[in-house]
Amino acid sequence: MTGGPVLVDGPVVVHGEDGSVVRSERFVTAVCTCRRSKIYPLCDTSHREVRRER
Repeated sequence: MTGGPVLVDGPVVVHGEDGSVVRSERFVTAVCTCRRSKIYPLCDTSHREVRRER
């Protein structure tokens, strides 16, 4: 889905631009690409709440 997450086989370590490090031990981790997530850089499905223009 355009604007949705990137699914990565886990466990993973995500290094943020600000130097932060987020670890996920899940088998599959959804990494946010829209920057709307409240738990960024991980996806919380916030991209679903945005209405798409047609």
